[in-house]
Amino acid sequence: MRKVSFALHEFYHIYNRGNSRQTIYVTNADYQRFISLLYLANGSKSFEFREIDEEKLFDFDKGEPLVAIGAYCLMPNHFHILATPLVEGGVATFMRKLATGYSMYFNKKHHRTGSLFEGRFKSEHVDSDNYLKYLFSYIHLNPVKIIQPAWQEQGIGNLQDTFRYLDEYQYSSYVDNRIDRSESNILSREKFPEYFTTKQEYDAEMKEWLVYKEE
Repeated sequence: MRKVSFALHEFYHIYNRGNSRQTIYVTNADYQRFISLLYLANGSKSFEFREIDEEKLFDFDKGEPLVAIGAYCLMPNHFHILATPLVEGGVATFMRKLATGYSMYFNKKHHRTGSLFEGRFKSEHVDSDNYLKYLFSYIHLNPVKIIQPAWQEQGIGNLQDTFRYLDEYQYSSYVDNRIDRSESNILSREKFPEYFTTKQEYDAEMKEWLVYKEE
């Protein structure tokens, strides 16, 4: 049985990784399919991906949302999602649609069988305002590990290059704090506290965490 019971309008950090830590996104198309499903699976209506105009995908009528998503990040072998349920059973339904849809796509494309993910998704209840604010930085700083795997132990080599990399990393909602793009429709910012009212405030928060780890 799952230890976390999902309560309406409470916040949860949801994550999972590939079975045996295997890579779950091999190509750019894999990342894009998962990101598309973050939007499409979060709705009360069923859908057939092949029937959707990809240029208008993030305007597709998916029905009433199941959860509100505040942040996400995809890494080569795992993902993070910050969400709050909007309907009873919303998290479980959303995650089932997301995992099933992506696993079927990935196994077919890459000619594999068996479980893609390491069991059911994991989740942690966000039980304080400080923890919720911290998660926006924690989730969005994950890609730093790709270019500097030991940054938390050894510090940041070049802060400017690190921020440039985060700006260019398209598989995270970090980008949506800086520009408007179609993928921004995945997020429901109004359901989360407005910790950062400007891009400069968000930059300062991220820098504080990076410099703190550096010291």
